[in-house]
Amino acid sequence: MDYGQFFVFVGVGLLAQLVDGALGMAYGLVSNSILLALGLPPALASATVHTAEVFTTGVSGASHAWFGNVRWKLFWQLAIPGAVGGILGATFLASVPGESIRPFVNVYLLVLGAMVLLRAFGKRLVRHQVQHSGVLGFFAGLLDAIGGGGWGPLATSTLIARGGAVRSTIGSVNAAEFVVTACVSATLIWHVGIDRWSIVLGLLTGGVIAAPFAAWLVRHLPERAVMGAVGSLIVLISLGQLLQMVV
Repeated sequence: MDYGQFFVFVGVGLLAQLVDGALGMAYGLVSNSILLALGLPPALASATVHTAEVFTTGVSGASHAWFGNVRWKLFWQLAIPGAVGGILGATFLASVPGESIRPFVNVYLLVLGAMVLLRAFGKRLVRHQVQHSGVLGFFAGLLDAIGGGGWGPLATSTLIARGGAVRSTIGSVNAAEFVVTACVSATLIWHVGIDRWSIVLGLLTGGVIAAPFAAWLVRHLPERAVMGAVGSLIVLISLGQLLQMVV
């Protein structure tokens, strides 16, 4: 094992999970953006992140359930369609050449980073309550698998923007993410495998350490400041990758 690489990604996983557990988003976005910047093919980057997330989302979901943050009806409405969408998205990602889809993945991450920034500045992207949580879960799972992240920004942002209670929405989305992530990870490992286990172990170690603390932080963290920092990071990484392709 490359121990230097391992400890670097312990830090990445810890930071990403602190943000994800507190805001209901950004673990996959931050981690996948960094892996793509390091040159991993999109399918392998997504497989690596989702394998680590199986453990981190499990601990995070259990922590939110312990603190009473999960609304179980919403959990099932998101988890089952999200798993179906995730399996379909992972199968598509594994069947497409990495370099041909890399620009689209970076554009997708750029758009999600911009969405996070808009929320940081108090902009509401939609204005009515969600009537079909299952449809939302399906598309969030589909795009999460293809982009290596995005379940939280799509599901959490939409539900909160349309009137969902912040604490129960974040807890329910995080808990449902475990089911989606397990399905995406299994599908991608079946198709492409994983050969960067030091990265996986680093990400999940940092994430598991941070998950219980992040569930407690959901009531105390300055949400807009963190969203602004995370959105800026994702936008800068994605723009940098796109500019490298053009130049």
